[in-house]
Amino acid sequence: MKTFTNRVAVITGAASGFGREFALIGARLGMKLVLADVQKEALDALSAELSAQGVQVLAQTCDVRHADQVQALADAAMARFGAIHLVFNNAGVGSGGLIWENTQADWEWVLGVNLWGVIHGVRIFTPLMLACARQDADYEGHIVNTASMAGLLNAPTMGVYNVSKHAVVSLSESLYQDLQLVDAPIGASVLCPYFVPTGIAQSHRNRPEDVAGSAPTVSQRVAQVMSDKAVSSGKVTAQEVAENTFKAIAEAQFYIYSHPAALANVQDRMEDIVQQRNPGDPYKATPHIRDMLREKLKS
Repeated sequence: MKTFTNRVAVITGAASGFGREFALIGARLGMKLVLADVQKEALDALSAELSAQGVQVLAQTCDVRHADQVQALADAAMARFGAIHLVFNNAGVGSGGLIWENTQADWEWVLGVNLWGVIHGVRIFTPLMLACARQDADYEGHIVNTASMAGLLNAPTMGVYNVSKHAVVSLSESLYQDLQLVDAPIGASVLCPYFVPTGIAQSHRNRPEDVAGSAPTVSQRVAQVMSDKAVSSGKVTAQEVAENTFKAIAEAQFYIYSHPAALANVQDRMEDIVQQRNPGDPYKATPHIRDMLREKLKS
């Protein structure tokens, strides 16, 4: 996708983090924006900020767990702008703790947003984009699904999140291959950021009542503290990741990383699989963190 001016971008999780940065860059490139989030006040503030700059914006609250709300977002986008060119299935939440201590509500919340949100986005928006392509010989489209390095690795006390993001990587690779198979003028990418300050470590603040959590266990409290520290100390900014994402879209690049150096850990994991070795120690380079984690889990 080479042309962004006057094209329509749909962004879920648009009110903060990567989504907000995607919106700001899209606005700078002259795009028309469809912004969705569960955080109404933050969404309205962003919409007002961009509208004041002359950007054409449609902002709509949307809980991506629910297919009817994603469908309503798509319907509103088509009614307002008549086409969709770029989709960021970006909404995401985080949750941690020993995997057997996660409740059904924990699983339903994280998988609902991180996985079903992407499933709904791909299932609903891809046919619309293909229809737009049939009506426009010059059509260019692209879909970006936000996964994580947790979709390529399996750190302890992050099981629910890991599962959701591994599934998004698989879904995205399948989407890419299927679009190639039918010669669609639509590209696909999967964004796999590492620790980037975006606010995802505090996503429990937006946890809805229908998947309300119980009192956190020791492991969940420890995971929360470690996640807060790792995310807040990240040196790569959400803006930098968003800039690299738009560059990747223009270059038809599928895998997008915020921390390429972390791929050494992915390579180790792949070698474990190929060589039929048991999973390696994720704290091989930082044993002090493993020891600290073990000690805290005993308390």
